[in-house]
Amino acid sequence: MKRIFRSYVFATALVLPLAVTGTKMAYAAPVAGDNEIEVSGGFFHAQDSDTGSFNADIAYGYYLTSGWEIGFRQALNYNFVDDGRDAWLATTTPFILYNFNLGRFVPFLGLAGGVVWNDRDVTGTLGPQAGVKIFLADQTYLGLRYRYEWFFKSFKGVGDSASHGNHVGTIGIGFVWGGSGKRTP
Repeated sequence: MKRIFRSYVFATALVLPLAVTGTKMAYAAPVAGDNEIEVSGGFFHAQDSDTGSFNADIAYGYYLTSGWEIGFRQALNYNFVDDGRDAWLATTTPFILYNFNLGRFVPFLGLAGGVVWNDRDVTGTLGPQAGVKIFLADQTYLGLRYRYEWFFKSFKGVGDSASHGNHVGTIGIGFVWGGSGKRTP
């Protein structure tokens, strides 16, 4: 039964982009002056455990060139704990990315740094990020993103806590608009 269910999920994942966008796939990429907004989320719950988490992100970016992008991300992570106190963290981080424009697939690498806060504490965060934007239409993409968040109380303490951070993976939808150039198929 599990094998059949996995087969249906896999087939749906392959067919859904075609059903949403039609058979004409886009070969678009951002251009200088474009604006971008992305909404993404993720969740985690370990089998046979009493905890789980949900994270949601919203990001705005501006393309300095077709490759370089600067922006701002607001994220919320909520941890559910059975028979215990739930906890949340909000992350506010500016970022810089370099996008490798390969047509419909736009992988990227970047850095982000900012603050992590909740109702009890505020701390700094810094870390790398990577992912890929898969353009489904000229200005709409599916975003797959990973980032690592180091936490520190002062800049001197950045190296001391490098192995005590968060791994965050998200999937989302993004939209690109504006720009100073023509998109080429």
